[in-house]
Amino acid sequence: MSQPIDTSIFDKHSKIYVAGHRGLVGSALLRKLQGEGYERLITRTHAELDLTEQGAVREFFAEHRPEYVFLAAARVGGILANDSYPAEFIHQNLAIQTNVIHEAWRSGVKRLLFLGSSCIYPRECPQPMKEEYLLTGPLERTNRPYAVAKIAGIEMCWAYNRQYGTRFLAAMPTNLYGPGDNFDLQNSHVLPALIRKMHEAKQAGRPTVTVWGSGEPRRELLHSDDLADACLFLMRLPEAEFDALLGREARESVPPLINIGWGEDIRIKDLARLVQDVVGYEGELVFDTAMPDGTPRKLLDVSRLAALGWRARIDLRAGIADAYRWYVEQAGDEPGYS
Repeated sequence: MSQPIDTSIFDKHSKIYVAGHRGLVGSALLRKLQGEGYERLITRTHAELDLTEQGAVREFFAEHRPEYVFLAAARVGGILANDSYPAEFIHQNLAIQTNVIHEAWRSGVKRLLFLGSSCIYPRECPQPMKEEYLLTGPLERTNRPYAVAKIAGIEMCWAYNRQYGTRFLAAMPTNLYGPGDNFDLQNSHVLPALIRKMHEAKQAGRPTVTVWGSGEPRRELLHSDDLADACLFLMRLPEAEFDALLGREARESVPPLINIGWGEDIRIKDLARLVQDVVGYEGELVFDTAMPDGTPRKLLDVSRLAALGWRARIDLRAGIADAYRWYVEQAGDEPGYS
């Protein structure tokens, strides 16, 4: 969504670092920035800069001194990946965000946007989930290490803002999907997994597709291009509105946290049928209740962001069709694609 830009900050000549530019979120941010004519974008692949290495991150920030940072780099995955590699999920995410946030402060970054996840909220959280519900109950067991790491990132932004006067904001997106998603069945989230399963079953003429769990949990989904739009909207807010999000008037009690989502959710069962329709798979869906459901519901309260003037625009059917087109272009008809 368009909005007037304060040219004293975040203009087309600003030095902007997108951490994690090859991932789902980072690639959408890069597309958005490039499409709007931002000229001084800084990116590094993992091979060029390992964000878990403190010394390398320090050298990078000292040399390039970005003015603005989108911290989209993270180790991410679905239920199976989180449950299988809990040590990697907590270690790598803590290391990445600790190094980037600390060096952003040291090098004088003007604003930083830290991207987290809706899994920071309690498993049995009241719905929709307000920012104030953070740390009010137990987390979902299957992704607790990842959630704890992201909560630590929020706390780190808050601590640096309080102690050093930084302007670091944590944005918590709902479940994301879109071009550049991970379609590996061992590590992906529910929507890309469904897209791949349906496509491969269609190509192979299989009579059934198995969907994990009962299909009853509900999920809110947001296209990555909508998220990128929201992130730029937040980064370009005038000083007073940005300060309000940082909670500067109540800095001891209000974390610098804002939700980004669609505002509606859907049952996994209905999502699977929608994917089936978009892909054109005509077989039967079988729900394997022996597999975990995960959190029963994760619907974000997006009223704070809506009050600022931003709402998502890409509806779910159109978004799934977009993600499916991208997957087919990348995968061809090879069932071994990941």
